[in-house]
Amino acid sequence: MLSVCFTLHPHLHRLLYPPRAATTSPEPVVFPALRRRRWSAVSPLYSSRQPNRITHMEDFRPDPALINDDLKPTAADQRTLSGTEMASLWVGLVVGVPAYYLAGSLVDLGMAWWQGTAIVFTANLILLLPLVLTGHPGTRYGISFPVLARSSFGIRGAHIATLLRALVGCGWYGIETWIGGEAIFLLLPGFVKASSLAKPVAWLGTSPLEFACFIVFWFAQLGAVWKGMDGIRQLEKYAAPLLMVLTGCLLVWSYVRAGGFGHLFALSSRLSSSEFWALFFPSLTANISFWATLALNIPDFTRYAKSQKDQIIGQAGLPVFMGAFTLAGLVVTSSTKVIFGTLISSPVQLLGRIGGVWTKILSIFGITLAVITTNIAANVVAPANALVNLSPSKFTFRRGALLTALIGIACQPWRLLQSSESFVYTWLVGNSALMGPIGGIVLSDYYLVRNTNLSMNDLYTGSPGGAYYYCGGYNLAAIGALVLGVLPVVPGFLHKVGILGSVPNAFTIIYNNTWFFSFILSGALYWAFSSVQSQRDDDDDDHHHHTDPLLPNSSS
Repeated sequence: MLSVCFTLHPHLHRLLYPPRAATTSPEPVVFPALRRRRWSAVSPLYSSRQPNRITHMEDFRPDPALINDDLKPTAADQRTLSGTEMASLWVGLVVGVPAYYLAGSLVDLGMAWWQGTAIVFTANLILLLPLVLTGHPGTRYGISFPVLARSSFGIRGAHIATLLRALVGCGWYGIETWIGGEAIFLLLPGFVKASSLAKPVAWLGTSPLEFACFIVFWFAQLGAVWKGMDGIRQLEKYAAPLLMVLTGCLLVWSYVRAGGFGHLFALSSRLSSSEFWALFFPSLTANISFWATLALNIPDFTRYAKSQKDQIIGQAGLPVFMGAFTLAGLVVTSSTKVIFGTLISSPVQLLGRIGGVWTKILSIFGITLAVITTNIAANVVAPANALVNLSPSKFTFRRGALLTALIGIACQPWRLLQSSESFVYTWLVGNSALMGPIGGIVLSDYYLVRNTNLSMNDLYTGSPGGAYYYCGGYNLAAIGALVLGVLPVVPGFLHKVGILGSVPNAFTIIYNNTWFFSFILSGALYWAFSSVQSQRDDDDDDHHHHTDPLLPNSSS
């Protein structure tokens, strides 16, 4: 089907939008207003002919079905996000329960403190490159991720990429909300937590009481979601310093109660050399996957940045912030072995053991703030924008956010957090099989294929003559590259979740390195497919310049 559509599409397109004749010939007057570049707009060779930006707003004629207030390019007066505010956004994102839990999970799996910290820092240093690269078009053109995805996947095909990103975001939203519900559960009186309602129900997968706390926090969180992007920016700005102070308080507590930090350095690896390297690559992949979702839709935020310098400086602190918070989490987690006699990797469970009414209240406030700042920015914006892109006339940001929250319940996050292994190696590694290919395709299209030049009018037009209309609105090169990038990961995933008993070792290796594998494979395939199609169109144009009898005589 891929080859058939590639073969037919240029000829169908030529009937509607005839190519130019030789330069010595008069311009043929056939649908001149509708003429558009096709694959020539894809090739870097022709990229200089594409407009870089909208120079005059009166030249911008978007299709009403592809735009609303949430999707249109940001105006100059909306670009107020400084490098410091961008850094604050990342502090608010990093200082959260899942990041802490991830650090504790590495220790729980047998790693030494320095091994866990090194893996987290390395993963985020690697991820910084795609974050900055994907953030570039957001700042340059003022467009969100759903609009950027139209360039590579097509005007309609962009829904595939954005809805896959949205699905993962909904899962994360459910996880964060469940953690907030656990915080509410901590505040309940002891006799309530000892009642029959606190006993797990097999079909539900958790207790009715914990589920009720989850729903209460779910409703409470919607109030913050309702304020949109401006509310998110203000929340992150003021929450970041508070979260840093609360993290510092937790570190001081662990230092005093454990008699210093000697326990951390005494926490050696329980893994042999071969066992460590068997965990190293899937752990690295899991840590990259932790923010791989944001690496896709970071244009949703960088479109509000003042300049490229601000978006780069703001994001450069991610490896440092993540490494520092991971170390803090490892210090506190390792101290629990000394204080309570057992490792407690979940901060919510730890706070339940600390005791004291005021301590609990302060802890609940900190967890709630951390959950909301991370959840809204990381897990609401992308799914909401994806739904707005799906139907601008029916969805607004608020409606999209509400549907995101509902799907978050359906994802049953309590099952994803049952163990360190299910969280790290099933959830995190598994969703990177989707995020990696999409990221590779988007970056390959923007930098290798288009040389960073986008046609703003064509991003917002549903006309078959648009540069991003491709085959019925779908770019089969991107869809094919996506499928081929995901397929090799499927056997390893099915083996990990227990559906397949055994698979060849090659599939296990691919699954353990799924983000790297799928990112590179899909990006390279997309580049190859685009180059081949561009060459075909060039050859077809040359052929028709000489043989097409419908064209004006080149000698006239």
